Amino acid sequence: MKSDVIILAGREDRTEAVLAQAERVAERQKLSPKGALHLRLLAEEMTSMMRAITGDVNGEFWIQNQGEQYELHLHATTAMDVQKREQLISASTSGKNEAHRGLMGKIRAFFEPVEGIPMVLDVSQDGMNPEMVWTMRSYQHQVQLYVRQNLAGAAEAWDELEKSVVAHVADDVKVSIRGRDVEMTIFKKLA
Repeated sequence: MKSDVIILAGREDRTEAVLAQAERVAERQKLSPKGALHLRLLAEEMTSMMRAITGDVNGEFWIQNQGEQYELHLHATTAMDVQKREQLISASTSGKNEAHRGLMGKIRAFFEPVEGIPMVLDVSQDGMNPEMVWTMRSYQHQVQLYVRQNLAGAAEAWDELEKSVVAHVADDVKVSIRGRDVEMTIFKKLA
């Protein structure tokens, strides 16, 4: 089943429409109260992460499921440029480039890669359009390895993962970027 598609248009905040969509899906699919809450939390986190990463985004949001396997999709076309990257960095309250900390920071790192940041990327090429893919589970495994190796910054990265709502609720998160098209998919098994 695929839900209706919610159109995200620039500066217009469509968070309420996305949340209402998650509630309709939960009701239609007769999810448990806990399942409905998880679906809503993931939808809310997804829209706020994407807005924080790409700014005024034009895109689409939908939910689809096959049995108990649910996917929340957010597809956006971003006009990411050097100026927008600089604005993202300057938004740090510490005044430092902390854009790559935490789960959202790792996703944001697609737009501004930095040496020394563990990303675990799969890059594939289809003709002239390379596609970068990042998954939360691969990142978690990499950070665990770095913690065991006692590498600098690994404990802090693990703490950030421990604080992330998405890392605790979602089964996985996949971000794919091809040119200016960004698609974030959150995977969750719900009953």
